[in-house]
Amino acid sequence: MVFGSIIASPRGNLSLQQTLDLANLYLENASKSKDPDITLVLCHDTEVSLTHVKKAAKVNDDESMHERIATVYVSLGNLLDSNGHRDEAQAFYKKSGKWGGRAQKSGQSAHPSRPTSVSSTDTTIHKPLPRPSVSPLKQGSNTATALRNVFPTNVRPPTMVFSPLEPDSRLNDTPQLACCLALLQSSYQPDDLIDPIARNWLRSTKNEPDEQERLKTLATDVVRAFKRDEFKNAKSVTEVVYLAPVLENDDFRYLLKEFYMGIDQSGLLDIHQLEGLARVIQGADPGYIDADDLAKVLSLLSTRLSDTHQQSANHLYQLTVAVSHVLDAMADADVKGLDREKIHEPLSVYLDELKESSDPYLVYQAAYAYQALLCVPDNESLWQATLRRTGKVIQGVSGLVSAVKGLDLNGFIKGLENIQQGLIGAAEVVHLVKSAYGEAISFTQSGQGFFECLKEGLSFSRKCAWYSALRGADTLIRDGQFAELKKLICEAPCRRDPAFQWGVCQRLGVIAADSKWDTETRQGAITFLGEIYRDDVVWGHQSNVKQWIVSILMQLSSIPGGENQAAETLLQELGKEGDATKQAFYRLCRENGSGSHPLKIGLPPMGSPSLLDHVQERPDVEGNLRQLRRQRLKERGKFVYIPPQAKANLQARDEARLPLMEMLDAFLSSDQKVFLLLGDSGAGKSTFNRELECHLWQSYKKGGVIPLHINLPALDRPEHDMIAKQLRRVEFTEPQIRELKAHRKFLLICDGYDESQQNHNLYTSNRLNQSGEWNAKMVISCRSEYLGVDYRDRFQPGDRNRQPESGLFQEAVITPFSVGQVQDYITQYVSVYRPLWEVDEYKKSLDVIPSLKELVKNPFLMSLSLEVLPRMVDPGQDLSTTQISRMALYDQFIEHWLERGKRRLGEKNLSPQARSAFESLIDEGFTRNGIDYLKKLSAAIYKEQGGQPIVTYSRYKDENSWKQSFFSREEEKQILREVCPLIRSGNQHRFIHRSMLEYGVSLAIFDPQDWKERIVAESSATYKRNGRPVMRSYRDDGEDEASAMIEQEPDFNSPIVWRSFVNESSVLQFLEERVHQDKLFEKQLFGYIERSKTDDKWCVASANAITILIRAGVQFNSTDLRGIQIPYADLSYGMFESAQLQGADLRQVDLRGAWLRKADLSDAQMAGVQFGELPYLEQECKIFSCVYSPDGKSLAVGLEDGKMIVYSTSSWETLWILEGHSDGVNSITYSSDSNQIVTGSDDKTARLWDIQTGNCIYNLNGHDSRVASVAYSPQGDQVASASDDTTAKVWSVQTGKCCLTLNGHTDRVLGVIYSPKGNQIASNSDDCTVRLWDTEAGKCLHVLRGHSKGVMSVAYSAQGDQVASASYDRTVGLWDVVTGDCRHILTGHEGRVFTVMFSPNGSQLATSSADASVGLWDVERGVRLHTLRGHNEWVRSVVYSPQGDLIASASHDKTVRLWDTETGVCRQTLTGHSHKVFRVVFSPKEYQVASISYDMTVRLWNVGARMSQHFSRGHNDTVRQVKSSPKGDFIATCSDDYTVRIWDVETGVCRQILRGYSSVYCVAYSPQGDQIATGSNIVQLWNARTGTCTHSLTAHNYHINAVAYPPHGYQLASASYDRTVRLWDGRSGECSHVLTGHTKSVTGVMYSPSGNQVVTSSVDSTLRIWDVDTGICNHILTGHTDEILSAAYSLQGDHIVSSSKDTAVRVWNVSTGEGCELFEYNKPVQTLAYSPRGNQIACGDTRGSVQVWATEARTCLWNLTGHTGEVNKILYSSQGDVVISASDDESVRLWDVTSGQCHAVIQGYKGSIMDIAWIESSGINYLVAGCLDGFVGMWQVRIDDHQSQVSLRWMSTNGKLDVEEATVQGLQGLSPLDMQLLKQRGAAVGEPAHRLREASKKVTAMTSAVSTLKDGVVKDPDMTVHMMVEQLQQRVEQVQDPLFRNILSGFVRDIISVWNS
Repeated sequence: MVFGSIIASPRGNLSLQQTLDLANLYLENASKSKDPDITLVLCHDTEVSLTHVKKAAKVNDDESMHERIATVYVSLGNLLDSNGHRDEAQAFYKKSGKWGGRAQKSGQSAHPSRPTSVSSTDTTIHKPLPRPSVSPLKQGSNTATALRNVFPTNVRPPTMVFSPLEPDSRLNDTPQLACCLALLQSSYQPDDLIDPIARNWLRSTKNEPDEQERLKTLATDVVRAFKRDEFKNAKSVTEVVYLAPVLENDDFRYLLKEFYMGIDQSGLLDIHQLEGLARVIQGADPGYIDADDLAKVLSLLSTRLSDTHQQSANHLYQLTVAVSHVLDAMADADVKGLDREKIHEPLSVYLDELKESSDPYLVYQAAYAYQALLCVPDNESLWQATLRRTGKVIQGVSGLVSAVKGLDLNGFIKGLENIQQGLIGAAEVVHLVKSAYGEAISFTQSGQGFFECLKEGLSFSRKCAWYSALRGADTLIRDGQFAELKKLICEAPCRRDPAFQWGVCQRLGVIAADSKWDTETRQGAITFLGEIYRDDVVWGHQSNVKQWIVSILMQLSSIPGGENQAAETLLQELGKEGDATKQAFYRLCRENGSGSHPLKIGLPPMGSPSLLDHVQERPDVEGNLRQLRRQRLKERGKFVYIPPQAKANLQARDEARLPLMEMLDAFLSSDQKVFLLLGDSGAGKSTFNRELECHLWQSYKKGGVIPLHINLPALDRPEHDMIAKQLRRVEFTEPQIRELKAHRKFLLICDGYDESQQNHNLYTSNRLNQSGEWNAKMVISCRSEYLGVDYRDRFQPGDRNRQPESGLFQEAVITPFSVGQVQDYITQYVSVYRPLWEVDEYKKSLDVIPSLKELVKNPFLMSLSLEVLPRMVDPGQDLSTTQISRMALYDQFIEHWLERGKRRLGEKNLSPQARSAFESLIDEGFTRNGIDYLKKLSAAIYKEQGGQPIVTYSRYKDENSWKQSFFSREEEKQILREVCPLIRSGNQHRFIHRSMLEYGVSLAIFDPQDWKERIVAESSATYKRNGRPVMRSYRDDGEDEASAMIEQEPDFNSPIVWRSFVNESSVLQFLEERVHQDKLFEKQLFGYIERSKTDDKWCVASANAITILIRAGVQFNSTDLRGIQIPYADLSYGMFESAQLQGADLRQVDLRGAWLRKADLSDAQMAGVQFGELPYLEQECKIFSCVYSPDGKSLAVGLEDGKMIVYSTSSWETLWILEGHSDGVNSITYSSDSNQIVTGSDDKTARLWDIQTGNCIYNLNGHDSRVASVAYSPQGDQVASASDDTTAKVWSVQTGKCCLTLNGHTDRVLGVIYSPKGNQIASNSDDCTVRLWDTEAGKCLHVLRGHSKGVMSVAYSAQGDQVASASYDRTVGLWDVVTGDCRHILTGHEGRVFTVMFSPNGSQLATSSADASVGLWDVERGVRLHTLRGHNEWVRSVVYSPQGDLIASASHDKTVRLWDTETGVCRQTLTGHSHKVFRVVFSPKEYQVASISYDMTVRLWNVGARMSQHFSRGHNDTVRQVKSSPKGDFIATCSDDYTVRIWDVETGVCRQILRGYSSVYCVAYSPQGDQIATGSNIVQLWNARTGTCTHSLTAHNYHINAVAYPPHGYQLASASYDRTVRLWDGRSGECSHVLTGHTKSVTGVMYSPSGNQVVTSSVDSTLRIWDVDTGICNHILTGHTDEILSAAYSLQGDHIVSSSKDTAVRVWNVSTGEGCELFEYNKPVQTLAYSPRGNQIACGDTRGSVQVWATEARTCLWNLTGHTGEVNKILYSSQGDVVISASDDESVRLWDVTSGQCHAVIQGYKGSIMDIAWIESSGINYLVAGCLDGFVGMWQVRIDDHQSQVSLRWMSTNGKLDVEEATVQGLQGLSPLDMQLLKQRGAAVGEPAHRLREASKKVTAMTSAVSTLKDGVVKDPDMTVHMMVEQLQQRVEQVQDPLFRNILSGFVRDIISVWNS
């Protein structure tokens, strides 16, 4: 401890004679003492007393005085030597020699009876100075013996009696807790402890980390309870003080802060907390309190010291004690840099003022505090400090520190001597203490306070030794080193200092009063007090000390206990000591009492109940948590687990994946609250959730975050109190639940959001992290297909419109297994389960089976595959032809599971009843019974529980319910339940995976085995009837014939009838596969649709059926669907060209992207139908501006003619047409409350409008040129305008007057915006600068310079701390608004930057540019995140969605694109504008976008409408090429949408999607059909069966223009923009030759028919013929003068024909390389083709004409006209009789080469036909076309007698709604907006033209039928009428239109009737 200073009488004030007398007195007493220790002390005092004499001797150079001093040193040495102090004796001998004496040699000693005295006489000193006039104190053996018996040995420090404590048991009190924690923190090993009980406890507890953590947690909880304690009385303070020394660092600092705040915030000084603070600081371990803490506390106490000056002395005293303790700790901590002005100097001055207090206790405590303050270094420089301190003092302090640290008592005392000597002779004057008893009495009698004498001895200006001595005494007392304490007290050089004695007596009194010390020690302390009082010779006559001793003894005598009697006895003895004067003094002391400040004897008692009692009333939760942890870890078991990977969101590419656990770890360490985990069914979400839970439980530490796995389907209404419900399920009590809610944090792992069929936001509905609610983060999993586009609203914390909350949300989507993960899974699976196959066998199957590799990317399907593959694949089977579907895997898995269960039961010891039931099931077909149980249970779960997968069964509660049929105790039910793929937890049952339930219900809808049995049964019956067998294999081709015999009567009890599965994507996927596998199911579905026409009970089944068929790719072109009832069906992206839908019930049907061209929707019910689009707003002139109101309720549009139109966004009706401007309205801005609008116009004015009334409030005149931009202030009191007149102006909204004119720009001002706070305006100008203005004063704050061209756009960040500027110089600037400094210059755009915008949260920046791209930038780092490419012309505008997850961009390419801000992926391309789009805006409240274009329309896009559960499988951008496989069974198309798609020719289903790295320009099939080559920026080779990329060939430097295979082999040629052609080995991917020579881009490459040559064409106007074996160029074909456009080989390979931009067509001899011009066109020939026989060449030119030339005669056979646009592709049919041409006029024409007639026209499609292919398969001809807008269509072509009949077979959609020429008369329930949309999209309100054309065709067909009948009779008289009618009926059946077919059928019946008559 560090206290103030009371120094002894300074010897510098004594005369020389007095000094000599004092020395003689000490020397005489030393010789008389029989106690060696006291003798030593008195000898040292003798030396100290000689100081003044020695100084005088030096000054006067008095040799005689030198001699006398030397003589005294000899006498001192002799005396000490005789008492055994040899070392000290030698020191004095040496000093004698220094003063001129003869040093005593070692071993020599004189033993005089008494030492020589010194005198101040002239020459010698003969006799001692007279003693003070007091009665002599008795000396001798009694006194020596008394001190010798005081503290004879050290004692063990007091310790609490340890009570044994069992783990998890309740503690008795807080000291017991402190003792336990102290033992745990000690460095003792268990065997080192003396107490065996403590030793055993510590040994056992060291091995119980949970118990250790529990004790620490209890201590933490006590501290927290103290904080909650409103009163904080002495008892609660005592309790936490007990714990303070054993607290963890964080808890200790928390407690320290609580004391600090309590003292700081209390009105009156809280003494209890003050004492607590002092004790806590005193008992703090090193390192727990740093210098800053102490300085802060000291500053507080200093302030309170000043504030408390006028309060009670007790308050002052307590506060001063606290200051002392703080300063002690600061001195120990070696605090540096204390601010003298703020703390050090004021505190020292104030403490000095306390010197004048009338309270001696306070004066002493102030002096002590001051001494402590002097030991705390201030911030003076070193040289300033040394001016006031001698080197002796500095040395002493240094020595003192080392002595204290090492507990070296001798060194410690030596350090005190150095300090003491340094203080002697100081220049300051200090008054002599009035110490004589008589003088003290006289002072009292004269009215002066008894302790006034004390104050005169206090020093408040210099360091004193006594303070350090007392700090040392405290250390010794604490450690029980009382023997050393006695030595310190007796030998300290300051021992006679009254301040030291005051402190010593105080400490002895505390020891005597403290019952923790033993009786002998306490008695010794009382005896020591008595000796100090008695022995005036040794301790002096300090009256203040004597009074203090009497006061202490009086207090001790009043304390109950054994020592009160000893104190009282001593008081009685002291009253009799000495002469009458001393006895009178004693009586005066008794009269003054025991003092106003009692001794601090230990801590006050603790309260009952204590804080610990309250804490322990909290229920124990850790025991239950440990049990839950053990249970969950045990349940994990051993299974195959591959750590999944995930992408950022649904739109991200699978390649952008990261380890999912890493993403979760980052989430857990962040401030985010909700992590949404998405994935397909079977992706591994639940498996990961369980693994995450186990991972967290394994690392769980007591008091940490609790991982709580919640199976959402198992909870009743998890949207309310979800955590409590789950805790009750795992047997937590209500008190425990309340405890957890109040004090613990959770990580909720919520599994199965989709299975629980939730639509609530569980985070918000459970009020997580709100005041008084659960503290939790949430991980929640859901299947991707369950969600719509607005799915984030269901999971994101808070209001979706509050941007800050979006930062609390994160999502991830589990990606399919990579190849490496698949391999790892197989390896683990074989290791864990030991199946029949080895790893290599599995890998071989996955590599070879075409369909399997894609399936096993799904973890659950992977597990099924490995389970059943050995039984699905026969030995020796050709795996390359094996087809395995998802449905087949489940079929096999279920059978395998049931058979395995059957074997297990067969080996089991069953009861007789169970055995009988088991054998009965076997007899009936065990597997089929198991499957029937599965189907029925699945159907019941959907019917009774709505698909909720968990069934809770209670025997008594559910006895008569549907559950009884499946979960009763009947033997058969128990057996079936046991063998089915079910799991049970308590009374809850569920399938092993959700998909098993979905598979089961799909089987209940259609089970092919059931139909097979019906076929067999029907066939057997037929056999019995007809006497011949018709039974066939289930997979026979004749199955359809057999099944046709079964009457198709759908089952009304089927789930498909009573349950809508439209939104059950997984179930639909199973049923979709059934359609592909079983034609019978497809027929059944059509049967449901047909029955719905007449009976509405089938409407649900019909809606399900048509949804399934659409998903399966079935097209309904020209289908009779009149009157069908399919409400709520999903027809999105379905094909319904010319479909008859009259009177159909289409309510709530999803028609997004549906192809309804020429469909008849007359009288259909269409209420609530979804088109996903809104009608556009058409204007009469150009649109200049467009903006949504902040509340999203209106949209304002500014027009070229000066008008502004305001629309209501709810109905899109016109609210106002605001007229007033005389020229175009350039800019519109709403006020923040949406009630006003300000507009800026080319007429040089701005206007302020009232949106409520439509009135113009003010016309803001003042600009001299057009107003380019206007802005509203956030506060709504100002508007700003920017003008071409180089100024910006600020206007008052209240008055309409100009407040400020902002001058400074030197060119037109293009834009102006307010900062978010409204205190700044930013303006951008053509003068290359941005200026920031103060909105109040109009002062230009900063000019932002750095751009080299005009600044087109400027934007503030959401926080208002940054400004971004976009310039024509192709850069973007980021500027600090406070300093005006440029933070970043963003470069990377290759064209002008038009617009710049901050994301809503300010972390991202979006820019639009003339380089056709959108840039996404990281604001903090100034780096580009993504370059969004897709537009092919300028991007003029870019805008963020309010949530910041989307960006909309508007381009001159007539499109609007939506981009994902995280991934940069284009989500959607919005087409419809017919001219450049230059602005796009987002609605602030909905996912709605408005775009404006030069086509004078505003188009509205509902990008947030209900999302279809499936997507278009078609291209969404230009189809570049169409190629067929060698067998004609597949078609490959490549597109600018970065994909190649593989189509099934028969069904039109997209079988594979091959994803490239950029636009795919070319595609080719290998001759074997097993490989596909594609060209984009690189060449990629793909496995045609599996869709796997086998090679990526990256040698070319630029994009690939063409790829080609030879007629046979695996070589591949690629032509590139880099002017080279490369030949590759298609199997190895190695490049065999690089063909160089062309000087410009190589645009085409093709192999000769023999494959030995390759010809290339180039922009350099040449063709080259190369040898494929050597890579040598054989010929360079020159003659063209411009770019080669097309080339073709003749069938024989001897000639090549080519066309060029030079308009010439040339024929070349392959052998010689010579060529001649065949003919010359007026326009370039874009495409040409040889006929199959080589006798013709067909050419298509850029003006739209097609010509057919004879190759030999070189004459034009036919000039075929009809196209109105450039011909892009021309080809011959396989027979050469038809030429097919595709054109930019959006049509395909078929020409007869014999007659030159156009037989058929395929037209009406929006977009150029880019490529066509002719396919002949099974004698049927097909034509495939790929279009500019992404369509791929296939038509069947019948050629008969030079006539071509073309019928649409199938068409892919591009996701765009098409209703052109659709009939929409009499629609019921369709909203006016949707009707307007249909009309705008070309729907026909009246009788459509195509119906008139069809009528004409029907008349022609009727005429043809009659003619056929007549011709048949004439040509073949023998033909019977019956035969002719049959032929006629066959012709009728070929008619596609069902309506017309019915008419013709009636017509034929009439003919037959007439003929018969």
